[in-house]
Amino acid sequence: MLENLTQRLARVVKTIRGEARLTEANVGDALREVRMALLEADCALPVVRDFIAAVREKALGEEVVGSLTPGQAFIGVVHRELTRVMGESSIGLNLAARPPAVILMAGLQGAGKTTTTGKLARMLREQKKKVLVVSCDVYRPAAIDQLKSVAAQVDADFFASAPKEVPLDIAERALAFARTHYHDVLIVDTAGRLAVDAAMMQEISELHRALMPVETLFVVDAMQGQDAVNVARAFGEALPLTGVVLTKLDGDARGGAALSVRQVTGQPIKFVGMGEKLNALEPFYPERMASRILGMGDILSLVEEARKGVDVEAAQALADKLKKGRGFDLHDFKAQMTQMRNMGGLSSLLDKLPAQLAGQVNPAQLQDDRQIRRIEGIINAMTHLERTQPELIKASRKRRIATGAGVPVQEVNRLLSQFEQMQKMMKQLQKGGMAKMMRSMKGMLPGMR
Repeated sequence: MLENLTQRLARVVKTIRGEARLTEANVGDALREVRMALLEADCALPVVRDFIAAVREKALGEEVVGSLTPGQAFIGVVHRELTRVMGESSIGLNLAARPPAVILMAGLQGAGKTTTTGKLARMLREQKKKVLVVSCDVYRPAAIDQLKSVAAQVDADFFASAPKEVPLDIAERALAFARTHYHDVLIVDTAGRLAVDAAMMQEISELHRALMPVETLFVVDAMQGQDAVNVARAFGEALPLTGVVLTKLDGDARGGAALSVRQVTGQPIKFVGMGEKLNALEPFYPERMASRILGMGDILSLVEEARKGVDVEAAQALADKLKKGRGFDLHDFKAQMTQMRNMGGLSSLLDKLPAQLAGQVNPAQLQDDRQIRRIEGIINAMTHLERTQPELIKASRKRRIATGAGVPVQEVNRLLSQFEQMQKMMKQLQKGGMAKMMRSMKGMLPGMR
């Protein structure tokens, strides 16, 4: 995510490093590079101009304090301005209304409205809300069925509609149903088009007047870049938007939409979609996003994901087992892989690490969801004794396991090699290796003590 922008800004800091003071000359050179980086990231030109002017004003003549290098001082100014452009603070959903609180989803076809509706429903269900979802998209084939399927996956109630019905009638009936069945939230998925047109805008405006939603969320594909900004402006002029959801940010190496859409719409980015899974929706924190853009990582979001994804009791049981001197076996390895999958895989976590740490990870070794499931399948093909005593797994057992899991023997060998690496790491932790690991990290993470 935002890979190109991060790399360009990292080079800017490198070039300005070593100076004793930020001067008009070196700031000017750095800002030219920043300007090019932002334009290449598909950031809107008026936003770039405003951003560069603000950074120039604050950076010129700034003294280098203590151990800070000019590069660090300059990046501090850039970080603060990135945060300002993206909204300064996180703003969540406002559901302070007489139930049901209505959320209206707006955006073009293909932006991810239906999937985002499911993700939002899942998030609200985790907050113990009773959620009803309804589709008013009577034009796109299978749109209603798609939402029905998504609702079932996130345990939200689904209000049935049909392609022959009028969207306004569907919405009014769904609202009446939500009221009589005591739902806390009604999320209305609307129709989109491939481009902004008058008919779509009139339809969604009528839905807005009838439903009087507490939240009108504009869902936009971050990979559209500059086009996302133009579409955001059109929707902002037609509807009283309350927030923006940026989807597919995990696949966008440019990131210009994240920097532009807040300023163009005047409304906060409330959530970002970081993948296709229904748990891949994150609240948007401008300061954290600025840190990620600048290669500083997002440790707070990483910790929050860990809290949600980790089975605390299982982790404690493993810690107790290691403390008592009992070895780390393939049962434990499988459990660790499963927890990693629940947290979105290593690639998701890597995106939130500071660049110094992320750069030490070999991308070829990252486990995606499919690879983790394959590992689980191979371990499932083993006997209980083999999982407990992996040293027993020799050539004949490897062939049997490979046949049972439906994979080549090389895959079994690769798994055992990965397991041995993790086993060595666990032994280090048993011997107090954690202290050594933390000491080695101090030099890489600013501010660590």
